[in-house]
Amino acid sequence: MELFCREYRYSLDAKNRLAIPAKYREILGETFIITRKLDPCLAIYTHEEWQKYSDKIKALPDSVAMELKEFIFPKTLVAEPDSQGRVIIPGDLKDHAQLDKNAVIIGVGDHAQIWSEALWEEREKKRDLASLRELMRQLGL
Repeated sequence: MELFCREYRYSLDAKNRLAIPAKYREILGETFIITRKLDPCLAIYTHEEWQKYSDKIKALPDSVAMELKEFIFPKTLVAEPDSQGRVIIPGDLKDHAQLDKNAVIIGVGDHAQIWSEALWEEREKKRDLASLRELMRQLGL
């Protein structure tokens, strides 16, 4: 499996279209899944990774996971980029991620994420490198 790596910066156009990096489109294929995360961002999955992710949720009994199912599945989109590699970000997903004009698309290994540029920069500034260093030490990295 190819990994999603790097960070890309794009602008949403007046029709809420966002370009998906060509490198990511090679991994994603002709259609892919966009959904919201608990953080104020969106996730982009290949169909294969989406299947793994959604199977874990669907396997849980409704008594445990109904709220999670109601959060994830109604706001999930099968996206198909246009000839220029852009996808339309629906208003509800745009609002969830607080996207306005500028977006950052980041690779996080098995999937990619779409962040508002302002929220991503704020998150980067607050990143606790000492805690990450300790985690990496504990994992032997």
